[in-house]
Amino acid sequence: MSAALHLLEPLAALARRAGDAVMDVYASDFAVHCKDDDSPVTAADLAAQRVIVEGLATFAEILPVVSEEATAARWHERRQWQRYWLVDPLDGTREFIKRNGEFTVNIALVDGHDTVASVVLAPASGDGYLAARGAGAFRQQAAGGPLTRIRARSKAQPPLLAGSRSHGLGRLAGMLEPLGAYDTFALGSSLKFCVIARGDADAYLRLGPTCEWDTAAGQCVLEEAGGSVVDLTGQRLRYNTRDNLVNPEFLAIGDTGFDWLSHLAAT
Repeated sequence: MSAALHLLEPLAALARRAGDAVMDVYASDFAVHCKDDDSPVTAADLAAQRVIVEGLATFAEILPVVSEEATAARWHERRQWQRYWLVDPLDGTREFIKRNGEFTVNIALVDGHDTVASVVLAPASGDGYLAARGAGAFRQQAAGGPLTRIRARSKAQPPLLAGSRSHGLGRLAGMLEPLGAYDTFALGSSLKFCVIARGDADAYLRLGPTCEWDTAAGQCVLEEAGGSVVDLTGQRLRYNTRDNLVNPEFLAIGDTGFDWLSHLAAT
């Protein structure tokens, strides 16, 4: 039995409280501000951050928190951590601003560079995804609802690829050309990991920068559903291994029996 399984219920409840805070702002005439890196931030990001940090402080094991909406600890301190929380209180702020519902609350527990428990919640739909290392991945479609086990599917023919709603294609089409025929759809936030995990899509190739809080929770869900998330050399994404929090470009897949990387062109 997974040592992290007991965390799923409190993580689900905490994510839903943060989601309620997000939706309170969503229903209002909110303002949009730009951070120093020109990425947008709203009152919803900050409200969810407060709820999550305050909630994690009530857990039996008190751990450091790394979050998009907080100043990260310096590397000389962070590199000593064995366990910590990695949080994106509102993933898909651009989708939140567009009011298309494709945004998530992400909370992940990292232990020894790997995510061992996580929750991804889509507040607009109430759809939640949870995972614990060695115990599987689950979908909860409403607060208090049952947890349904989810599994990634065998690659469809043609495969269906998830893509970003708010980031340009760039060199993506060229890299995918050796794959042959495929279909695509756009979706915001870490929901792309979740639709692969539940067997409704096959892969997501992400080119360009992302941060560790963008991927940790979704990676755990997808891996526990039988998929994987690897960089373009085939190495699993791992966390807290270097002085910055920027991920390499990566590929999220459902069917690990298919050699996806050999079907991508180098660019």
